[in-house]
Amino acid sequence: MNEGRNMKYHLYTKLRIFLIRSALTRTKYLVKNNIFASVGENFFFQPRIIPQDPKLIKFHNNVAVASGVKFINHDVVQKVFNNIDSEKIFNKKYSCIEVMDNVFIGTNAIIMGGVRIGENVIVAAGAVVTKDVEPNSIVGGVPAKVIGKFSDLYEKRFESTFETIGEHEHVDADLCWEDFYKKHNID
Repeated sequence: MNEGRNMKYHLYTKLRIFLIRSALTRTKYLVKNNIFASVGENFFFQPRIIPQDPKLIKFHNNVAVASGVKFINHDVVQKVFNNIDSEKIFNKKYSCIEVMDNVFIGTNAIIMGGVRIGENVIVAAGAVVTKDVEPNSIVGGVPAKVIGKFSDLYEKRFESTFETIGEHEHVDADLCWEDFYKKHNID
């Protein structure tokens, strides 16, 4: 495929993915069409925008990516560097990203290139991950730092999950508000 046709195909694919309203349908499309370098079992991808170079990203098993997450696997700093000294030529830098088993990446997190997110990890909403994340951790902040343990949240969440779920797994709003007021010492 020539470069012009390849670019049109790439733009068409990105537009098509953006227009798929359902995150489940979008995820199925991404997997079926091998958009990423690899995708394991039980994968969920909510963002409507895919990275510029998705073949540089691997997802292992049981990975959920919330809305607005960005994977940055290249930079454009060469645009600045190339204007400093005309005798030096800088190229765009590309880096791979790997997400291991049992990982949740929260809304609007940014995952920078060259990062490996270990097994059993939660990346908090809005975090900026600039370096590898160790297994069994929860990271948050800018830049992301360890703020907890995956295993602790797993146990804590298991203990409280059934308190707010009503019949047929629908959220029981009354139970949620009761729990909220209890935690905030409000009568």
